[in-house]
Amino acid sequence: MKILIAADSLVVRRRLASLLTAWGHEVVETKDGEETWRLLCGEAVPSIAILDWVMPEPDGVELCKRIRETPALKKTYVLMLTGMSNPEDIVTGLNAGANDFIVKPFNEPELQARVSVGVRMVELQAELSNRVLELEHAMTEISQLRGILPICAYCKSVRDDQNYWQSVEQYIGHHADVKFSHGICPKCIESVVKPELERLEKEMKGRKALK
Repeated sequence: MKILIAADSLVVRRRLASLLTAWGHEVVETKDGEETWRLLCGEAVPSIAILDWVMPEPDGVELCKRIRETPALKKTYVLMLTGMSNPEDIVTGLNAGANDFIVKPFNEPELQARVSVGVRMVELQAELSNRVLELEHAMTEISQLRGILPICAYCKSVRDDQNYWQSVEQYIGHHADVKFSHGICPKCIESVVKPELERLEKEMKGRKALK
């Protein structure tokens, strides 16, 4: 997963980048708030951002606020990197919109665990978004099957939105996840099939009599 590391300390950036790369992630580095914000406003925005609380303006807290106020970035998972561990500081970071904290100096297992939580959250959000799109598509298909449907009074063909006539089976099969298996209902057996069989039987008997 693509992860942004925003910190003014080269040592911290390289340490984090080395670990994240070893764990299979793609890393992007920035050294101050201004550079970080430019990257976040561009294309191919990282799904996870590790923001150092203290760095040249805007700092990590201000960046986090901007991220939460920007619709295109609201799904970004933010980990705040800080040397402060007072409850008041944590509350400030959470109120700014941070999802989690990494307290310096960090240890590898804890860092990996917190990053893994972020990865799972991003993946769940993506899966949820896909399900919403599928539901919207399904609702669109359902709405197309409602309302007035033009149908030929003679051959029973249906006219679609492109003014193209097709059979009922084709139309429904195109707009819904339905496959048809053909059969004969009891009414048609009595009114169509049996009379046709009787007619054929009489015709066969007539041919035999002529012979």
